[in-house]
Amino acid sequence: MVKNVLLALLALTGFSAHAAVILQYHHVSDTTPAITSVTPAQFKEQMQYLADNNFNVVPLSTVVESIKAKQTLPAKTIAITFDDGYRSIANTAHPILKQYKFPYTLFVSVEPILKEYGEMMSWQQLITLSNEGAEIANHSWNHEHLIRKEGNETEAQWLARIEDNILRTEAEIAKATGQNLKMLAYPYGEYNQQIEAMLEKHGFVAFGQQSGAAGPHSPLTALPRFPVAGVYADLNSLKVKLHSLNMPVIAQTNSNPQLDSGQWRPEIKVTLDMSDINASQLMCFIQGQGAKKPNWISDDQFSIQAELDLPAGRSRYNCTAPSKSKGSYYWFSQPWIRPKANGQWIAE
Repeated sequence: MVKNVLLALLALTGFSAHAAVILQYHHVSDTTPAITSVTPAQFKEQMQYLADNNFNVVPLSTVVESIKAKQTLPAKTIAITFDDGYRSIANTAHPILKQYKFPYTLFVSVEPILKEYGEMMSWQQLITLSNEGAEIANHSWNHEHLIRKEGNETEAQWLARIEDNILRTEAEIAKATGQNLKMLAYPYGEYNQQIEAMLEKHGFVAFGQQSGAAGPHSPLTALPRFPVAGVYADLNSLKVKLHSLNMPVIAQTNSNPQLDSGQWRPEIKVTLDMSDINASQLMCFIQGQGAKKPNWISDDQFSIQAELDLPAGRSRYNCTAPSKSKGSYYWFSQPWIRPKANGQWIAE
C-alpha cells in the first residue's frame, strides 16, 4: 500500500524533480569536423524542439546551486554548454539562443585566447557575450590532459601544477569578465580522484563528458553531460536523452576513472534506490563490447565488469533502466581512461 502511494506521488510530482539534463556542444558549423560539430540547421531544430515542448532552459549555475541546496528543479530542466569558445558559437549559436531567450555557458581555456588560436573567440567577444547573459567558465589554461604527469614529476608536483593551472585560469576569467563561477569542464572529460579532491577543497564543481542527467545522486566534481555532435546530433536519438532521469545511485565502488597498470577490466558495484526501477529492466553497455546484463548481488546492488580488456584511451560503462512511473529512462555512466601498455598516453 505504502509503495503504491509512493509511486502515485512520483508520477504526479516527477521523480526527477531535482535532475537536469546538461547538453555539451563544441562547434555549430557546417565546415568543422563532424565528430565535434552540429550543423546550424541541427542546432536550430534542437532549440526549436526545446521551445515547442516547454523545456525549462536555465543557466548551468542554477542547476548547480539547486543540486547543492537540494532544491526542486522543474520537470524537463535543461542547461546548454559549449566547450572551448569557438567563434561559431558567437556567430551562429548565440543569435539562435538569443531568439529563444535561452541562457548558456561557455567553458574556455585562456592560452588559446591570448595567442589568438584559429577559430577561437577573443576576450572582447567573450565579454560581449558575457554582458548579454552568457556564463563564462573554466576549461583549464591550455586545454591540457589534466591527469598526465610531465617528465619526472612526482605526484605532489603534478597536483600542484594542476591546482595552479585551474586557479590561474579562474582568476584570468574573473579579471576579464567579472565572472567567478568556480565551474570547471574537464578537457577531454579526463579526471581522477586526486583532481576531484583538490577541486572540492577550493569549492569548485566540475563536469565530465559521461552521459546522464545531473541531480542529487551525481558527484559535484563529476557531473554528467550529454555530448551533442556527430552521430549523437540526430534529434530523434537526442529526444530520449533530453527526457532522461538521474540514476538514483546511493553508493558506488571503484569510481576513479584513471586505471592503474594491468587493471584493464575494472569492476564496479553500484547500489541503487530501487523505488522506481525494476531490476530485470536494467541493462548495461560496455563501450566496444556491447550490451551486458548486470550481476545482481542483492535486491539493490549490482556489479558490472568488462569481459575483455578496455582499449587505450577513453571508454565508458553505461547503464540505463526505464522508470516504472514515467515514460523516461534513468541513465548512469562511468568513464575510464587507460594509458598505453608502455605507460604513455595516446595522442589526441
